[in-house]
Amino acid sequence: MAETKNEKASSQKNERRILRFVLKWSFTLAIWGVVIIGVVTAFYAHDLPSTDKALEVTRRPSVILLARDGSKMASLGDLQGNAVHVKDLPAYLPQAVIATEDRRFYNHSGIDIIGLARAMVRNIKAGRVVQGGSTISQQAAKNLFLTPDRTFKRKYQELILAFWLEQKFTKDQILTIYLNRVYLGSGTFGVDAAAKKYFGVPARRLTIFQAAIIAGLLKAPSRLNPRNNVKAAVARGKVVLSNMVAAGYLNEAQAKKAAGSKLRYNQNQRAQRVGRYFVDWISQQVRGFVGPQSGDVTVKTTLDAKLQGQAEAHIEKYLAHNSKRYNVSQGAAIVMSPGGAVRAMVGGRNYKKSQFNRVTQARRQPGSAFKPIVYLAALEAGLTPETRFKDSAITIKGWTPRNYDGKHHGEMSLKSALARSINTIAVKVSEHVGRGNVVKTAKRLGITAPLTTSPSLALGSSEVSLIEMTGAYAVLANGGKGIWPFGVEEIKDSSGRVLYRRTGGGTGQIVERRHVRAMDDMLGEVIRTGTGKKARLRRPAFGKTGTSQAFRDAWFIGYTKSYVTGVWVGNDNDAPMKRISGGGLPAIIWQKIMSDAHGDNALKKRRVAATPKASQKEKSFLEKLFGGIFSSK
Repeated sequence: MAETKNEKASSQKNERRILRFVLKWSFTLAIWGVVIIGVVTAFYAHDLPSTDKALEVTRRPSVILLARDGSKMASLGDLQGNAVHVKDLPAYLPQAVIATEDRRFYNHSGIDIIGLARAMVRNIKAGRVVQGGSTISQQAAKNLFLTPDRTFKRKYQELILAFWLEQKFTKDQILTIYLNRVYLGSGTFGVDAAAKKYFGVPARRLTIFQAAIIAGLLKAPSRLNPRNNVKAAVARGKVVLSNMVAAGYLNEAQAKKAAGSKLRYNQNQRAQRVGRYFVDWISQQVRGFVGPQSGDVTVKTTLDAKLQGQAEAHIEKYLAHNSKRYNVSQGAAIVMSPGGAVRAMVGGRNYKKSQFNRVTQARRQPGSAFKPIVYLAALEAGLTPETRFKDSAITIKGWTPRNYDGKHHGEMSLKSALARSINTIAVKVSEHVGRGNVVKTAKRLGITAPLTTSPSLALGSSEVSLIEMTGAYAVLANGGKGIWPFGVEEIKDSSGRVLYRRTGGGTGQIVERRHVRAMDDMLGEVIRTGTGKKARLRRPAFGKTGTSQAFRDAWFIGYTKSYVTGVWVGNDNDAPMKRISGGGLPAIIWQKIMSDAHGDNALKKRRVAATPKASQKEKSFLEKLFGGIFSSK
């Protein structure tokens, strides 16, 4: 009996010893755990972003570009709607978000242990990540302060900041911050921006199903938004409705009715699919006009959307038909008003394949398209269109220019020499005037590219951009007043306040009017009887062909009193074309674009449509009477 008592006492003593051991080490481990957590927290907290900037805008301001007629061309940057508070929204919108993203939002203190455990179990069973455990507080912390990097450090900092948000703000305030900052696809941040983007209404006017669709975007905003995939957005919206039923926010009947409601999507002001090169050109300039901190802006541009589409179609059509036959793969065109307002810009055949803008970025040899600058310098030096020079051989420092046809044609006027694009006379005129004066004239007309001072300057051997060469011709179309090609008319902020409006512009009178009239006479002759015959219009037109050495570049640049247009064709790799000159394909494309710009093609179609068809008897009678002149063949 005594031994039994001793055994019992010994057993109790052992149990107490084990308990003390367990408690001791548990306490020790707890202390070390706290220390480790403290050290880790301190380590990751030392470079946390400033919480003072929690409510500052961190998105890229949006830039909406409008064509000349007010139609929307493009939307760049990010779009943020008006700030909204939870209490001002229909109750079902925040409920849809909570039911889908964080059903225990109002019951946890920043981290949902139950939700986290549930997500871990599901992910382990699935063998992959199928459910996240982040709370709305954590997501708000990430959106406000952190990058989307999937690292332990970022996740730990997210937890720290989630706790901070819970201490600093009420639940409704945290939810408000989240709803105003979360990314919802198509460049939209916040539920109000998404509501306007996808459904054309502010967030407070969303229907239950629309609210469910927007809440559904949180899973995959780029893949599930209605702009990219309507079916996927609707399917996800129905899942959100089911979540709302499970959370007790809706009953089955309400969810079914909402799912069957008709959705109205925002189809207004859809961005056009033309003018992509122009959009790139303008987007680089906008902040220079209004400053980097100007916020969301709407830019009214100079672009004529209809003419832009027509110009793109002409470039593609004529290159597609002639590409293999003449070994030509690329083309570019620009149309502007005499004052420099860009109405169309085609930087290449296919923007998706190549974003390189051959109007503004490429520099190519203009060939004879440069000669009008030489002849203008000659006029300013005292020569006239009727001044005569002899087309004969000339050699300068071992270099001998040759004419296109390899022949010499004797004495002729400058007017005739320009019309026939005689190289020897252009060089003689340049030497007579002085190459330095030719360069000065080119710079005054807006050419900024480096120009050679070699004798070949007169034949366009220096590389220049299409926009600069066309701008130089625009000075003549503008009555001798200097111009700068431009594409922005007006810029407004999100409240409609005008931040910039173009007034005036240009450099004033830089070419005397008498010299402009003389150049009109000379360049008009190019189209009437010279190398530019294929560019003839139904109205007075003035222009010049240009072909570089070995047919690597072919140009036609010209103007009327309403438009100035430049066209270039060639190959990006500088490969020679098969005898395409400026008077061929470029002149044809120029004529088509300018005819569209002036409405000549549309007028021709209307006249044809309005002409009554003669009966067969009338045709037969006329054919007999006039010997077949009126034959239908």
